[in-house]
Amino acid sequence: MSINTESTETNKPSLGLALIPVVLTLALLGIQIFYFGDFTPHIPLAIGLALTSLVGIKQGLKWKQIEKGIFNVIHVSMPSVSVLILVGMLVGVWIASGTVPTLIYYGLTLLSPQIFLAAAMLLCAVVSLSLGTSWGTVGTVGLALMGIGAGFEIPMYWTAGAVVSGAFFGDKVSPLSDTTNLAPAVTGTDVFSHIKNMMPTTIPAMLIALVIYLIAGFTLIGNDNGSFERINAITSSLQNNFEISAWLLAPALVVIVLAVRRMPPIPSLFAGVLAGAVVAAITQGAGVHDIITYANSGYSITTSSDAINSLLNRGGIQSMMWTISLILIALGFGGALERTGCLEAIISAIMTKVRTFKGVQTSATLTSVATNLVAGDPYLSIALPGRMYAPVYRGMKYSTLNLSRAIEEGGTLVSPLVPWNAGGAFVIGALGLSIGDGNFENLLYIPLAFACWVSPVLGLCYAQLGFFSPKASQEEQDAWKKNNELVMDYSVATK
Repeated sequence: MSINTESTETNKPSLGLALIPVVLTLALLGIQIFYFGDFTPHIPLAIGLALTSLVGIKQGLKWKQIEKGIFNVIHVSMPSVSVLILVGMLVGVWIASGTVPTLIYYGLTLLSPQIFLAAAMLLCAVVSLSLGTSWGTVGTVGLALMGIGAGFEIPMYWTAGAVVSGAFFGDKVSPLSDTTNLAPAVTGTDVFSHIKNMMPTTIPAMLIALVIYLIAGFTLIGNDNGSFERINAITSSLQNNFEISAWLLAPALVVIVLAVRRMPPIPSLFAGVLAGAVVAAITQGAGVHDIITYANSGYSITTSSDAINSLLNRGGIQSMMWTISLILIALGFGGALERTGCLEAIISAIMTKVRTFKGVQTSATLTSVATNLVAGDPYLSIALPGRMYAPVYRGMKYSTLNLSRAIEEGGTLVSPLVPWNAGGAFVIGALGLSIGDGNFENLLYIPLAFACWVSPVLGLCYAQLGFFSPKASQEEQDAWKKNNELVMDYSVATK
């Protein structure tokens, strides 16, 4: 098989050479995390970046070319890093304003432990769908839900799993989401057709996750949980240290209203920070310098309740710097892998072995997953497989909607399940899972984020069975010709 264009990368490395930095980096990550028991993936990823750069130099690239590739990927992802910075500010200020304490208070008094996990997933899905950002949802509503879950004595990893399931699923189907727009853009489809085509996996996955969370609520937690005294102690402590009132939810309402009016996430979140600062000054008596400190260094409080201290001593830009540094290194590694042609060489080797639609669909999904694992960048895991596999689908006369669904699910949904990925690092930092402190049991949020992995599994099953796998319409094929899209020359059967 061949693509009807010449490659612009004349010095693409061989498969063996391309695999060297990938395999060695994964090995270093394994040694650091599992042998030494130290979850700090920064240095293994930085070494991987250096190894990839050496491969590029061996292939004739100049350092300036590799450097440009590294910073191009970082530049594309800077809006997400900016969201992370704003979430750190938001958390510190919203705790000081009483917004987060009020959310926790009402959650503990209005919700029952049995339905909490299911309600947490649905709430995060709705908020993420409205905001168009899973990160913003995790860092705001998700943080409050972690507090409520702690009050109900639900393990952190169960609550985190429900929050991640809802937040990233809402992101996946939101027309305001950057990744939801990126997937159809790189495959040549439109966003609303893309969202519609994801419903056969989206709806069943959400229903399966909802049922599991309900079952978990009624079987693991039970009616005689014995946590009522703990809940009363937490709510009383909240009332003693903060003014609790429904109108303190105004900062959250500001963000939601701006999102509904389709304001971009960054100014919407910053408006939420400003609104929280005003509320903190008026209702909690915080001074200007106090508010600045909360936004930068996080909120600090000492009460007689250890639960309150652990829940509310957090936030601020500085609390996010561990996560931000990890994301930047991971993105740089991904950029180096792309610029040196290592990822392209690996994907090209895969494509030469695939001869059927179900094989291509499976390969596209797994390539997005693998890119998330290796490169640590959800954007790269969507953009690169999308660009490279699209001509294959066209050559097989299958709609590229199949591809956009595959890379969305392997990219967006798997991102938070990889701890050293940008998405996973954010989840661990924003929800306070403290993996870096040795609390490895909190990594159980990964299998418990049911919606995130059930959806791609359903997609793989559909591919094998031929369900929900549309062929390209004549209109779509005409559009390929009109737009001079690349079409792979296929002369073999594609059933």
